Amino acid sequence: MRYTLRQIAVFVAVARQQSVSRAAVALSLSQSATSTALGELERLYATQLFDRVGKTLRLNELGQSLLPQAVELIERAQAIETALEGRAGFGHLRIGATLTIGNYLATLIVADFLKRHPESSAQLQVHNTATIIDQVAGYELDLGLIEGHCHHPDLTVEPWVEDELVVFCSPAHPLARQGSATLAELAQEHWIVREPGSGTRETLDRALRQHQQELKVRLELEHTEAIKRAVEFGLGIGCISRLALREAFRRGSLVAIATPQLDLLRHFQFLWHQRKFQTAGMREFVGLCRAMTAGVKRSDEIEWPFIP
Repeated sequence: MRYTLRQIAVFVAVARQQSVSRAAVALSLSQSATSTALGELERLYATQLFDRVGKTLRLNELGQSLLPQAVELIERAQAIETALEGRAGFGHLRIGATLTIGNYLATLIVADFLKRHPESSAQLQVHNTATIIDQVAGYELDLGLIEGHCHHPDLTVEPWVEDELVVFCSPAHPLARQGSATLAELAQEHWIVREPGSGTRETLDRALRQHQQELKVRLELEHTEAIKRAVEFGLGIGCISRLALREAFRRGSLVAIATPQLDLLRHFQFLWHQRKFQTAGMREFVGLCRAMTAGVKRSDEIEWPFIP
């Protein structure tokens, strides 16, 4: 082999960062050393792996075909180094989670993972479903935990646990006294909802399309806590995961509205790239996720110590 692991590591980092300077930071190398390593790799085989678009480097067709193998090579090399050095743990794990999962479950599982494996490290990114899918597809994340649907041809999706959205309002709202609402009544209300691209918005929109119903959207927000505050202030009614509302319902600061005409059930799901090497750390993390929900039908039924 004429290439070096350093050159392959630089190739992977530049592919992920789409920038030599950002890749250099990620690898703790100088920009010149990073640029030199990438240039040497391309000159060695008289080929190009990236298209140069201004200051951005984008994988060309050859680079895209090589990236999965390069990622696997680096991860296997790191596993070999860990074993030779006699170190325990699973190395560095990059997890992506959508907002409901990230805010209410993933942080607790990451904490459990690190307590069990103190020599490991982890990175948790919290974004909406569309962003997590893009990051897993681009090998920026090892594993995704999502709330919405994924139809990307390169990604594997496995169900985790059922989740339910619920429509809710402030205690002072007229629907709080009713306790339920028809589609016609819901259509008259102002709504505070998640942004397009989120799994929560996708589930709500899908349920409404079944009845050819549209809502009066007053405000779109990217965070569930912001939606809860806006509804508490009387700006409208909302619809998010029952898991995210459990404590508010217990306190009485928000009230659930039964909507028997709407199908608001969905699944939390695991997501990874089909061509990605499945590390022991990934398998361990998924195992901890499944242990958290063992014997539980729906996410809001998870009890302490996982959800206070």
